[in-house]
Amino acid sequence: MVPVGVDTGGTFTDFVFVEGGRLKVLKLLSTPDNPARAVIEGLKAIAPNRARRIIHGTTVATNALLERKGARTAFITNKGFEELLFIGRQNREKLYDPAAKKPEPLVERELCFGLNCRVNSKGEVVEPLKEEELQNLISKLKELQVQSAAVCFLFSFLNPRHELEVKEALERAGIPASVSSEIVPEFREFERASTTTVNAFVLPKVSGYIEHLERAIKPEDTLKIMQSNGGIISSATAKREPVRTVLSGPAGGVVGAWRVGKEAGFEKLITFDMGGTSTDVSLIDGRPAVTTEAKISGIPVKVPVIEIHTVGAGGGSIAWIDAGGALRVGPQSAGADPGPICYGRGEQITVTDANLFLGRLDPENFLGGGMRLYPERLKPFFEEMAKRLNIEPVELAEGIVEVANAQMERAVKVISVERGYDPQDFTLVSFGGAGGLHAAFLAQSLKIPRVLIPTNPGVLSAFGMISADVVKDFSKTVMVKAEEVEKVEEALSELQSRALKAMEEEGFSEGDVAVEKLVDARYKGQSFEITVPYCRNFKEKFEESHRKLFGYTHEAEVEVVTARVRAVGITEKPKLPAFEEGSENPPPGALLKEKPVYFKGEWIKTPVYSREELLPGNKITGPAVIVEYSATTVVPPGAKLKVDRFKNLIVEVNLD
Repeated sequence: MVPVGVDTGGTFTDFVFVEGGRLKVLKLLSTPDNPARAVIEGLKAIAPNRARRIIHGTTVATNALLERKGARTAFITNKGFEELLFIGRQNREKLYDPAAKKPEPLVERELCFGLNCRVNSKGEVVEPLKEEELQNLISKLKELQVQSAAVCFLFSFLNPRHELEVKEALERAGIPASVSSEIVPEFREFERASTTTVNAFVLPKVSGYIEHLERAIKPEDTLKIMQSNGGIISSATAKREPVRTVLSGPAGGVVGAWRVGKEAGFEKLITFDMGGTSTDVSLIDGRPAVTTEAKISGIPVKVPVIEIHTVGAGGGSIAWIDAGGALRVGPQSAGADPGPICYGRGEQITVTDANLFLGRLDPENFLGGGMRLYPERLKPFFEEMAKRLNIEPVELAEGIVEVANAQMERAVKVISVERGYDPQDFTLVSFGGAGGLHAAFLAQSLKIPRVLIPTNPGVLSAFGMISADVVKDFSKTVMVKAEEVEKVEEALSELQSRALKAMEEEGFSEGDVAVEKLVDARYKGQSFEITVPYCRNFKEKFEESHRKLFGYTHEAEVEVVTARVRAVGITEKPKLPAFEEGSENPPPGALLKEKPVYFKGEWIKTPVYSREELLPGNKITGPAVIVEYSATTVVPPGAKLKVDRFKNLIVEVNLD
């Protein structure tokens, strides 16, 4: 089967596939009104006469959350707890904003219902579910035209009986139901309820989207969906549990960067994925970091996701002047339609326009010359905004790029410096269509010694998808002392059995599955946990992690809160071709031209190279611009570039 990775972004939909043993790429403008249209159009052009294994990272769930355009959802819980989603947690994230508002829940108040049933803290039924009350509720849901329901009862992670009874009754009535004991069988009812509600809110939209794709592809094709945890799952699982796909695109990029970085010999990586609408950064210390404490649009999502920090600064981010007269960039984006000014239709200056104005983008080689840019449209827009700021247009363009870089620098510090890591120990892996334009400048300001730009950086997320394994996460709250290892191991054994059964449904035999056991541990009295690998000395591992994160250890008793099992089904991955390194001098055909490019207050005559013509071993001293089909890389003055044996670009930046 031909592996095909499909990543839907805000501006472009990217395809990576293997043909004749070689990796090939395709980029199409996204179709935000109907994301499936661009996906189907691209698939028509890829291996039409062969069976394909399609792995898709979709933004349908993400967009439904961000835009609050999901299903009309009901929330069903125990009587007296109907306000759970509205009360949330007492902590205030914006301490210095007296007018701060919490994000509105996804469910309207009139659609929150309580049933007279109860399970106690030992998992014992103390008040049974009443059939008549349940049927009356279902009749009311139909009257209110509810499209989906989230069910979360207290202590259902210990005894899911009532939740499953409600789910069965709802589905008999034709209402899709998401129950917390299946989505997140863990304690903390608010996060459990929130995650289950997210699943219910996006379920009709995501399942409808996936079914539309399944009808459009050939019968012999298989469709897998990228998850937020860096693994892939069957389309059937994704239709049941779409909450697991909310960060699937960015997760694909991290997996792709991890694979490329490891092959190139770098274990410590900071990934930098700059696309059209936003920038995602993540830290890899040997492997991607996974968290269960993510928030999407302010809504807690307690399923495992790769730890990714996002800022609203991308190639399409709009530059504007605030009320105080300061230059700002983003988070608003021009997207694919109307797009930047230079695309021909936009009317607002974007980061892409600024890079083109500075000469860092080459209009003749954008998307390999396949998409026309209109640099002549830029001048009046830059002159008008520069006049308002009392600066020159070129200073405005450089200022826009520097403001965007500052936002991205803050994002990198969040995932590194704030967590006890020194950026100087890492390599910056830059990808996304706009990443190469900014990566070297970002590395200089953060004192990161080198940047790695992989082959086809503009489609690395799609490459990560065809490099990903099938991954299933299972969890169970146990709440025992660290010394009670028998209880911990009993829970882990139960989870392992469930994991192996689930992987069998995904087509893997037990011998082809790697099982990882983890525990969430904490000091007694703490309200947060740290996830560590489970082994006989896991307590020492926990204290080591606690010291690294917070600078100290405690004398208090350690307890295990949650047992976790991650099952990984190893998939066949495309090989990264390696070549012998040759001459340091680029071949004559690699130099396309020389043009003026603006760096630090002056125009400098700068060579423009075709990346496709550069060979392993070639070296270039900045300034230089490297163009290719899916991206552009800028090498600033003083930086040194080398092409490694995998044809990655390694930029050693000047840290003086």
